[in-house]
Amino acid sequence: MPRTAPDPQPLPMPGDEAIDFGPLAGSLGFLLRLSQLQSFANFFHEMDGFNVRPGEISVLMLMAQNPGVRQGVLARALHIKRAHMTKMIRAMETAGIVTRTVPEDDRRSVELWLTDKGRKRLMAMQQPFLSHETRNTTGLTDAEEAQLKALLRKYIGLDSQGPKES
Repeated sequence: MPRTAPDPQPLPMPGDEAIDFGPLAGSLGFLLRLSQLQSFANFFHEMDGFNVRPGEISVLMLMAQNPGVRQGVLARALHIKRAHMTKMIRAMETAGIVTRTVPEDDRRSVELWLTDKGRKRLMAMQQPFLSHETRNTTGLTDAEEAQLKALLRKYIGLDSQGPKES
């Protein structure tokens, strides 16, 4: 059965005004972009005072989940450019929350480890981050949230990699 675009409908806007988005209301990329902007706004509200960005907390969380992960592997998994990842890790190392080691079997690689300070920082951010995640899906039922996450994991190919979180 061929796909048809949904009827264009105005998307809700803050305040009293609405705008007709036309075919953009059915554009996956456009909807993902607006969703990302809304999610980031929620993130910065909840994480105020921690001086952390979404990409940085993602790096810290994955390092905690994968101690000793190689920097290049982590950068590829998060789609972070090599130069940006190097700069971010260097700043985290300077802040004392990350250490880098060079493995004996591959002197060109760098393994990443959270320091005690890094683990404490991540633990302090955990509750505000979970609050952000709860507020981030306001308006969706639990089943809709689970379905959205499952579909997004499938869309980006994450559904075939390891354990899934709801």
